[in-house]
Amino acid sequence: MRMLMSMPISDTPAPVHVIGAGPGGLATAAALTERGVRTIVVEKGSGAGAAWRDRYDRLRLHTTRRWSALPGLPIPRSAGRWVSRDDYVHYLRSYARYYRIELATGVEVSRIEAAGGTGRWLLRANGGRELRASAVVVATGYSHTPHLPDWPGRETWTGELLHARDYRNAGPFAGKDVLVVGAGNTGAEIAAELAAEGAGRVRLAVRTPPHIVRRSTLGWPAQATGILCRRLPVRVVDRAARPLARLLPDLTDRGLPRPDTGLYSRAREGAIPVQDTGLVRAVRRGLVEPVHAVEAFDGDKVLLAGGETLSPEVVIAATGYRRGLEPLVGHLGVLDGRGLPLVHGGDTHPAAPALHFTGYTNPLSGMLRELGRDAARIAEEIRRTAGHGPATTASGEADGGAQPGKDLPVA
Repeated sequence: MRMLMSMPISDTPAPVHVIGAGPGGLATAAALTERGVRTIVVEKGSGAGAAWRDRYDRLRLHTTRRWSALPGLPIPRSAGRWVSRDDYVHYLRSYARYYRIELATGVEVSRIEAAGGTGRWLLRANGGRELRASAVVVATGYSHTPHLPDWPGRETWTGELLHARDYRNAGPFAGKDVLVVGAGNTGAEIAAELAAEGAGRVRLAVRTPPHIVRRSTLGWPAQATGILCRRLPVRVVDRAARPLARLLPDLTDRGLPRPDTGLYSRAREGAIPVQDTGLVRAVRRGLVEPVHAVEAFDGDKVLLAGGETLSPEVVIAATGYRRGLEPLVGHLGVLDGRGLPLVHGGDTHPAAPALHFTGYTNPLSGMLRELGRDAARIAEEIRRTAGHGPATTASGEADGGAQPGKDLPVA
C-alpha cells in the first residue's frame, strides 16, 4: 500500500482543499478520496493531529474508543476504552497513511476569497502562497484560539498566569498555591491532577456551577445516553437527567452546588457536562476548594466575586477557546455573532457555495462521532456538485481509495 504522507502541494488545477489535519479534516479527506475526488489537506503544524500533541499529558478522550474512531478504521483495542492523547495522535497519523491522504504541512491559510477561472476559491497562505480550490472544507477545530478574559489589572499582576493550553502536567507546580479558573472539563481535570500530584493548595474558581456526571455507570458510558437523547425535546432530557445528579454526592456544602438549569438546556448553550475523573473526590476531601469567579487582579491579589481576595502564586485559566474564523472567512458573511458558522456539514451558505465547515459544534453525542457523520455528507455534496473525476495517486495511477473497515495497529 502506497503511503502519501506530507506530499508537496500538487499543481493539479482546483482540487478540493481541506484546512486542518485534525479528525474532522482527515475524515472528510478520506470520504472525498473514496468518492474519487482529488483532495489536499493543508495543515499549519508538522503533521496529522498536530494540535492534539499540544494538549496536556494525561488527557484521555471523554468519548469511548468505539465512538471516537473515524469512518473506515477502528482504533485498536490496545488503546483501551478511554483513549489517551498519545494513542489518539498515533491513530490520526495511521488514518492519514491508511487513506493515502495528500497532506501539505507547514501551510497556514490566512484568508479565503472568491476566485474565478479554474477554481471557485482562492486560499491565501503563508509564504505568499495562493491556492485555487473548487471547494473548501474548513476544519481548523473547535478549540482553535485560546481565550483569556481581559480581567482588570491582569497585565500588572505579579504572579504567574497561563492559559490551560500551556499546561502539560503538575510537575512545575509542586508545592505551589494554584488557582484554576473555569469549571469545565479541562479545568476540572487540571485541578484534580494538581491536587493528586502535589500542588501546595488548589482552588477552582467557578462562575456557573457545572453539571457533573459519571463517565460511565455500571459499564454504560455517559456518551451513550447523550446519543439516545440527542433528538429528544430539551425539557424531556432535562427532566430525565435529574436522577443522574443524585448518583454523585451533593457538594453544596463544599462550595459547588448543583446547577439550577437543566443539563440539556445548558448543553444547548454550549456548556457540556463535566465528566468526573477525580474532581468530586478531590472536592469532598478538601483537596480542591471551589471559590467564586475571578473579577480582577490587583498587584499580587486576585479579587473574586463577592469580595473575597486570594494570593495564589499561579493562575491557570481554563477559560475556553474561540474558533478564530473571523480573519479566515469573516468577510464572506458566513458567521454568526458568536463567530460560529451559520451552516455546517453538508450545507453551504448561499453567499459561499462549495465552502463547508465541520467541527464547530459540541454535541452531547460526542464531537468525534459527529465529525465522522459530517464527513460523508460533505463529501457526497462536493462530489455531486463539483463534478470531479477519478482521483489519482502521486504516480498518476488511478486510485480507487483504501478498503474501509480494516484495523491498523497504532504506531
